[in-house]
Amino acid sequence: MPSSISSNTQAADHSAALLTMLLAGGPLAPMRGLLDHFDHPSAAVTAGADAWRAAGCTPEQCRALARPDPAALENAQDWLAAPDHHLLGQDDPDYPSLLRDSPNSPLALFIAGTPTQLWTPAIAIVGSRAPSPGGRDNARDFATELARNGLTIASGLAAGIDAAAHRAALACGGITYAVVGTGPDVIYPRHHRELQAQVAAQGAVVSEYLPGTPPRSGQFPARNRLLASLTLGTVVIEAAERSGALITARLASEAGREVFALPGSIHNPMALGCHRLIREGATLAGRPADILEGVANLAGELASALQSRLQAPISCAPAACRPASALPDPDYQRLWNALGFDPTGMDSLIERTGLTAASLSSMLLVMELEGSVSSVHGRYTRN
Repeated sequence: MPSSISSNTQAADHSAALLTMLLAGGPLAPMRGLLDHFDHPSAAVTAGADAWRAAGCTPEQCRALARPDPAALENAQDWLAAPDHHLLGQDDPDYPSLLRDSPNSPLALFIAGTPTQLWTPAIAIVGSRAPSPGGRDNARDFATELARNGLTIASGLAAGIDAAAHRAALACGGITYAVVGTGPDVIYPRHHRELQAQVAAQGAVVSEYLPGTPPRSGQFPARNRLLASLTLGTVVIEAAERSGALITARLASEAGREVFALPGSIHNPMALGCHRLIREGATLAGRPADILEGVANLAGELASALQSRLQAPISCAPAACRPASALPDPDYQRLWNALGFDPTGMDSLIERTGLTAASLSSMLLVMELEGSVSSVHGRYTRN
């Protein structure tokens, strides 16, 4: 059998087994136990009822593992067959490291778009679904400035602050991704159809829920934990005292991430939640620079994880004083030689290096995080 056919068959078996585990529903702990015990989801699914019960699976889970819903399984496989649709299990090397290390991380992620965007240093911007004009302007301005400084803008694709942040990142040529509380194919709210398509095209739409899963109230707090864990920090812009944005901020703090809040007028009820966060220890963010300074240390940890994922030596990106000839990796050498002190776009770098856009994006991210390269409006220069 040709290796490519064998590889495709193994990938299909892996995907089908992982989908079967997801379709079983119920508590996650038994499924995690099965995956820890067996090296492959296929082995976990074929292990049989005794192994499933030993791992703590409920009777309902055992029945679902033995006889997965054929219609739901086919629907998920059909979604995955479309271009740029992906399923990442925790055993996948592209499963984002910040999420893998967080408590209660999902067994798998459905992604429409580019999975590697979840490895980029990101800031979550959240807030009211009905912001004031000033709050909407702040979301736009902060998202624009942070994106221009190389940070990915993440949010939940909700109305109001979320949508303003996504749109600002798209408008300035930055990267943005959305973590949604429905299946990855479900548009919610419905009037965000075009916005969701744009986010998937320029970044990613991420969900832990199977395709076709409709919006349900309990899924959105769960969505917030993913958004909090995937990002370096959470910025709250206008939130009432009882707000989903405050849940995201609490989850971010529990995950060891930074929490920032924009102050507002004492007469604005949408500022009360932000003022509460500041009283409880969140960093007051009066300008985007406050956020950039606050996440610098965690960004360095993410760079180290990305370098390990790429199997790149720590010194692979050049320091400002290091000559290009000192680079140990030939692809980084080629990229460094292709860069100049004038802004260079991705198309030119692809042409000069012969490398793919995906490879260049990952390499440029490492070099940006180490401070040897700057990015402005999607164009790159040496520092």
